[in-house]
Amino acid sequence: MLELKNINFSADGKHILKDISLSLDSGKFIAITGPNGSGKSTLAKVIMGIEKPDSGQILFKGQDITNYSIDERARMGISFGFQQPVRFKGITVHDLLNLASRKKLSSNEACEILSTVGLCANSYVDREVNSSLSGGELKRIEIASVMMRGSNLTIFDEPEAGIDLWSFNNLIKVFNNMRASLEGSIIVISHQERILNIADEIVLLADGRVERVIPHGEPLESFINMQACRKL
Repeated sequence: MLELKNINFSADGKHILKDISLSLDSGKFIAITGPNGSGKSTLAKVIMGIEKPDSGQILFKGQDITNYSIDERARMGISFGFQQPVRFKGITVHDLLNLASRKKLSSNEACEILSTVGLCANSYVDREVNSSLSGGELKRIEIASVMMRGSNLTIFDEPEAGIDLWSFNNLIKVFNNMRASLEGSIIVISHQERILNIADEIVLLADGRVERVIPHGEPLESFINMQACRKL
């Protein structure tokens, strides 16, 4: 599905990603984690095309997309959920779901989609995607819109950022449901243990390099201890 070959990326004189090579299979829920500053979010942006690598190659479904734009990657079936969801003044939640699904949804269809991410649909479908919504609400609406795209590869950059505990608990349920009904692949950038526990594989970054790939079910104690040490 996705293959990264010797990816390097620098910004402001700092070498952030260092010769990263990864192969991610189709139909997998992958978590990318590591200490702060390890290059997690940068790697997600490089995969989506938001940032361009200095060197290396990105293959998606066997095709070289290293020089593809964000739009070209989106058309190939790659979606991106931002750490801080974008607000759209004047656009309703219903409008956003219509855009994501590329068709006009009925109110019942829109409500059913919102229900899958734990929102009381009738209360949200006609609301604007603006500052009247909390961080947790925006996050779940964004996830609903990403799900509607039916992407082959969906990337979420720290989806737990800026949301409260109740919203985080619901977010875990949403990801569990997505994993159970997985058709494409999902990459989640996160350091939350509850998200790591449901991943098929955990890619551990440290100082811009892949330190190890942890298969599902392997104890995470060594990783947690390593993170704690790096924060000292």
